[in-house]
Order: sequence, then structure tokens, then C-alpha cells
Amino acid sequence: MATLDSYLDDLLARGRAYFSRDEALAALGLKPSALAAAITRSIKKRRLANPRHGFYLILRPEDQIASAPDPVKWIDPLMKHQAIDYRISLLRAAAFHGSSHQASMVFQVVVPRQLRDFDLGRHRLQFIYQGPEAFAQVNKPDLVGQMKSDAGFAKVASVELTLLDCVRYFHKAAGINGVAHIAKEIGAKANPRTLAKAAAAYENSAVRRLGYLLERAGHGRQARALEPFVKQAKTTLPLDPAVKPIVAALAQAHERNVKWKLMINETVDVAE
Repeated sequence: MATLDSYLDDLLARGRAYFSRDEALAALGLKPSALAAAITRSIKKRRLANPRHGFYLILRPEDQIASAPDPVKWIDPLMKHQAIDYRISLLRAAAFHGSSHQASMVFQVVVPRQLRDFDLGRHRLQFIYQGPEAFAQVNKPDLVGQMKSDAGFAKVASVELTLLDCVRYFHKAAGINGVAHIAKEIGAKANPRTLAKAAAAYENSAVRRLGYLLERAGHGRQARALEPFVKQAKTTLPLDPAVKPIVAALAQAHERNVKWKLMINETVDVAE
């Protein structure tokens, strides 16, 4: 009967560094209790890591320092194991598309289900929920690309989706000023028509904020593509909802951008 160690060696020899509990049970013919004990021993020896119940990563020597490989190497099989569609987005996607300011330690994934964040060694995975209907509208091949690693490919948001995700979930993308930097650095890469099409799945307030930031960053073509969304707006909203005025009178003192129907309650820095 094959041992767990020989099973792990065989998987690595075939270029695969992950497996599920059910796969191991079928391959080894062990009782569930015996497999669980063997897996526990391997985790203690730092040969395995367990990001989710029933799913395991095989750690090579170079992975053991961080206690797990870069999540881009295993997020795709993990999400397939859970039968959940996904896309890497926000700060990691912004860095992938060329935003030099983004060196986040968090690996952010947009999903259509509520999932708990978790830490694995030095890595933190953060799951951002997008409603299933909106997610289904945008998580398509023309808006989702591939991020390559030595272990394969993972789904990553396009430039257009990255911008929209960052402004929609700005509190998880280093705030409005963080999003302003991202818009400055990668906004020119966005296809205006594609951006407008994807924006239809997002809240009008987020689209207007992105339009303003793109315009401030000098990306006129991309900003103009979002101007039609302003016509749908009924109220003027703050640029940064996280900034709360001390008294109502202070809110009246803020600059109002009529074009985007925004109250500019935060100065954004888009300088080089």
C-alpha cells in the first residue's frame, strides 16, 4: 500500500502541488482516520498546508519559509475544489496591470458568495463579496484574463474590472487616495467602451467616483465613457464616504463637482 509521503512525491513529480482529501483516500485506500493522522503529521512537519477543509498544499523546501507558496499558484484549484467562480482583483490585480504603488501583503479575490478570510503562513487571503447577479454580468472571458505562475494560470480581473472593483470596494484598496493612484497608473490601459459596458453592473455612485478620479488623473477618454451614468444619478454624494463631516454645516462648505454630482470632501493626490 502506498504511503502518504510517496503519494506526495508522485504528485510533485507530475508537477502538481495540491490534492483533496477525497483524492488521497481513493489513491491510497486508507481509512479516513488513518489518512487524517498522516496528514496531521505532515502538517506538523511543514510538508503540507491546509487552506480550506479537505484541500491541501504540498510544500516544497522553498515554500516552507513562508509556510505556503504564493496564492496565485493555488487559488484556481482551491476555488474549483469549492465549486466557486472567482477573480483576483483590487490591489494584487492593480499590481499585475502595472500599478507600482501596490505591494500589498493581502491577496484579494472577488467571489459571488460570502467566504471567510484566512491567513496561511505569511499570506492573507481576503474574499470580497459581489452580488451573484452583478458578478455573473462581469466575470466573463472578455473581462477576466489570466495570471500565469509556474504552477499554471489563475483568473485575474481586467484593467477595467480592476478599476471598478477598486473604487467599489475602496476601503479595501487603500482608500480613495489609493484608488486615485491606481487610476493614475493604469487608467490609460482601460478600453473606454469595455469600461462603460462593465460599469453597468456597478453602483452608480462607484462609477461616478471612478469617472472623477480618471478625469483628475488625465485619462479623458476613459472618464468620458462614464459620463452617461451621471444622468441616472438623483443625488449628490461624497467622493469619500469614509469621511464624516463633524456638523452638517461643514458638508455645505465642501466643493461640489456638478459634472459628476459629487461632494469633494477629500483632496486626492494624483501627482507623479
